[in-house]
Amino acid sequence: MSENERPTPRIYVADLAAYNMGHLHGRWIEIDSDATVEGICASIRAMLRQSPALPECIPEEYAIHDYEGFAGYEVDEYESLETVVAVGAFIREHGELGAKLLNRSYDIDDAKGVLDDQYAGAGESLAGWVAEFLEDSGQLAEIPEKWRSYIDFDQYARDLELGGDLFTIEAHGQVHVFWTR
Repeated sequence: MSENERPTPRIYVADLAAYNMGHLHGRWIEIDSDATVEGICASIRAMLRQSPALPECIPEEYAIHDYEGFAGYEVDEYESLETVVAVGAFIREHGELGAKLLNRSYDIDDAKGVLDDQYAGAGESLAGWVAEFLEDSGQLAEIPEKWRSYIDFDQYARDLELGGDLFTIEAHGQVHVFWTR
């Protein structure tokens, strides 16, 4: 599947009253670009009105029992619908990279900020990115040509990462680099 063909995130919302009575009843809800909290709530209410738990009890509770298309982001069983909509939009835009940022314990606003303010680019490897960064920034030109072949870009990249200057996320077949300072 190509980057442009990401699956639409969706959640499976289960009727807890039916579940507790031994019935599997729920509905898949797509978190597409038109998804709103109000629209999802309407879908959940419609599903609950068709509950096999009726008329014994009036089902009011639900939980997210499954999800797809979140590119590795783990949707909690009781995740707020506001968060599901925001995360769905973020992952539709950024795919696996967005999911991995969110899984680093960032909330949606922090993840957006990291992408906007700290993203430094991507490469096939961290060493390759470092070599390109040093070339593009003019720092490599400051080293005499005869000494450049002695530069160990792998070691320099490792030192930057271990020193806390940057962190990386592997996604979409590349190493994505983020400044930490």
